[in-house]
Amino acid sequence: MWESRYASETFVYGTDPNDFLASAANDLPVGRALCLADGEGRNGVHLASLGHTVTSVDFSQSGMNKATQLAAERGVQITTVVADLAEFDLGVDRWDLIVSIFAHTPPDVRRSLHERVARSLSPEGALVLEAYTPQQIGRGTGGPPVPELTMTLDGLRGELRDMTIVEGREIIRPVLEGPGHTGDGAVVQVIAGPTGSK
Repeated sequence: MWESRYASETFVYGTDPNDFLASAANDLPVGRALCLADGEGRNGVHLASLGHTVTSVDFSQSGMNKATQLAAERGVQITTVVADLAEFDLGVDRWDLIVSIFAHTPPDVRRSLHERVARSLSPEGALVLEAYTPQQIGRGTGGPPVPELTMTLDGLRGELRDMTIVEGREIIRPVLEGPGHTGDGAVVQVIAGPTGSK
């Protein structure tokens, strides 16, 4: 599905960064950034423009091709990786920033991924996450078709149990990101950092 969706010339979710990420990034130190499920690269390219060393990973080769194209148009460089997040090796103490923007995966993949995120962040690193909640189902403004693929703040508190949630909220906000996200969305927003030993 994603390969065919990203194969068009249109940027499905636009070329501007996600609003929540753009706001959060202003308060985060520049460093090594990993963008999960980065689609066509809009978030990774934005972080590169701020000086981050960016790796964007997505399941879709078409998406990563467009990410490279967008980076070139904006005069920045990013590293793109085509990989399944169920198997992608995030490493240990490797990233200063991990970005998960609408990275909706099956629950078992999501839980495993979030465990790996905690281990892969540097001690002062941060996770910036925004995802749709179950309240998004039926709105017709984007997001997964089934609640199992959505997230909640309570659920994330459990899945990110090895991290400290610095900011966490569930809200309804305008999500206007290309033709793919086109109206008010029910979202969960989290900024978290690692705690304890890795």
